[in-house]
Amino acid sequence: MFLSDFRKEFYEVIVTQRVLLLVASDVDALCACKILQALFQCDHVQYTLVPVSGWQELETAFLEHKDQFQYFVLINCGANVDLLEILQPEEDTFFFICDTHRPINVVNVYNETQIKLLVKQDDDLEIPAYDDIFRDEEEDEDDSGNESDGSEPSGKRKRFEEDIMERTMKRRQRREWEARRREILFDYEQYEYHGTSSAMVMFDLAWIMSKDLNDMLWWAIVGLTDQWVQDKITQMKYVTDIGTLQRHVSRHNHRNEDEENSLSIDCMRIAFEYDLRLALYQHWSLFESLCNTCYTSASLKLWSVQGQKRLQEFFADMGLPLKQVKQKFNSMDISLKENLQEMIEESASKFGMKNLRVQTFSIHFGFKNKFLASDIVYATASLMENIEKDEPGTDNFIKALDSLSRSNLDKLHQGLELAKKQLRAIQQTVASCICTNLVISQGPFLYCYLMEGTPDVKLFSKPVSLCLLSKYLLKSFVCSTKNKRCKLLPLIVAAPMDVEQGTVIMVGIPPETESSDKKNFFGRAFEKAAESTNSRTLHNHFDMSIIELKMEDRSKFLDALISLLS
Repeated sequence: MFLSDFRKEFYEVIVTQRVLLLVASDVDALCACKILQALFQCDHVQYTLVPVSGWQELETAFLEHKDQFQYFVLINCGANVDLLEILQPEEDTFFFICDTHRPINVVNVYNETQIKLLVKQDDDLEIPAYDDIFRDEEEDEDDSGNESDGSEPSGKRKRFEEDIMERTMKRRQRREWEARRREILFDYEQYEYHGTSSAMVMFDLAWIMSKDLNDMLWWAIVGLTDQWVQDKITQMKYVTDIGTLQRHVSRHNHRNEDEENSLSIDCMRIAFEYDLRLALYQHWSLFESLCNTCYTSASLKLWSVQGQKRLQEFFADMGLPLKQVKQKFNSMDISLKENLQEMIEESASKFGMKNLRVQTFSIHFGFKNKFLASDIVYATASLMENIEKDEPGTDNFIKALDSLSRSNLDKLHQGLELAKKQLRAIQQTVASCICTNLVISQGPFLYCYLMEGTPDVKLFSKPVSLCLLSKYLLKSFVCSTKNKRCKLLPLIVAAPMDVEQGTVIMVGIPPETESSDKKNFFGRAFEKAAESTNSRTLHNHFDMSIIELKMEDRSKFLDALISLLS
């Protein structure tokens, strides 16, 4: 059931209760969690936080805690499956779900008692009508009513024949209704996509209650930026939501423009900016950032010798000496940095990179600390999927959550260093895949398998890193191939998951087109291919388009996918 008044139907209900928070492992969910934690702190709400990275962990967490809690809040998980079917809860258990995954399961939508959905109603949800999906059980019982043995007088027989005809009509209508229901549900559930950021939904709640702080606003910005970095929403949706947040930024940060009332340098300030679409460039060198940003690397084709030459020409065109661009951005000559954005943008358009500037926000506190929203996204995601130390996922989750607080700058800087390693690893893997022709056309889709022994292959057993690699690889492949048909195909990337158990992780992403609506059909396709071949798959991720699969079943699973999508 959709909630219309979040304050009254959600917050005022749980504010006096003990609450279990179940939070998915993505940056948007972390930001929404931080906002909710801040609100709980204001009102002294007792809660327990449990990170969940997939359906199995969600079920385990629920079973462990169901006796102590009545109220469960799920962030970025739970909306796109029949939750009551999976968890089998008691009738006095209530679930509040704030999830960006679409489409929302119809049982969750029409459950009036236990499932409460915190979803923005202006999202284009296209929910099927209740009568098209559900029928009253009484009607069905009437259909299968007692049939007579036919040995009655003629008057009764006539009535009996009419009954038979009426029953036959009802059965036919039921069959037609069921066929139509299957069709409607197939159309509704065929594509997977994402709605408004959960952090923005939580910030809206704080704003309605007049408890919104600048920190909460920053987390909402980071949540939205995560959706943009991970390519989960369309450019149009991103720009619209940026506009919404920009009004809040003006409201919270207007004192900076007034000299007499200006804030202390140590206070936090958020500013709207048109900035460069270069990953981490203010914490790296300009050269490294250009080489390891997907957009510039793909446009200049930096995996080839020709591409490296074009990069040198690009710097020459801007009049920037290599000595300057290869040192840390902070150490570059101030005279060069003054007009740097204009210089880069002007030269970029000559080299076919027309969209090198993007609308975003930055945060300042103190003299040294300035971060763009995308810097925080990369740093937090890298901390969450850190593979350098063999720590349990919960520890990484807590570190990533801590890095979002201003008081934990050391963790944020640690995240930035990990993010640089991650981006380098992605770029090197993309280059080797393209140079060794590992991306092959399978007919209806492109396919790439990262062999065991590939450098950094362990990193790509993690879902966020693998998705980021897939997006970079598809964009680079589209720029490098001359085959026009291949430019319009989606991509499946597989990487070793657990060598001992012989499993691979597989992700499917939609085609790289200008008009792309970011709708992904691989989730349903993976399910059908697994069913038809009895492949041993595990659909454990909240994103349906990421699955785990036994190594031996890979070829039959792919054959089934090819015939299904052809």
